[in-house]
Amino acid sequence: MGKLTITGNVLIKEGHIDFVKAELEKLIPITRAEKGCLQYDLHQDNENPHYFMFYENWESRELWQTHMNNDHLKAYMTATDGMIEKFWLHELTHIA
Repeated sequence: MGKLTITGNVLIKEGHIDFVKAELEKLIPITRAEKGCLQYDLHQDNENPHYFMFYENWESRELWQTHMNNDHLKAYMTATDGMIEKFWLHELTHIA
């Protein structure tokens, strides 16, 4: 299997945008330095400021899974507990 593309979608509860956004931003330099990370970009919706999306590219699913189990993601989840309305992922295979 080739390169893996991930979209990580976060919908933040009312009143928590600034805090969660700052926590999401902390993940960027750490993740970009991880083995297998080719791209890790955070986006905020122009019409709904509660919606954020990470667009990620990884060398392999195995290296992405290592990322998903890292301590910095666990710390993020602890820090933002109760502030997230919904979180969902899409795993996509890069075709061309």
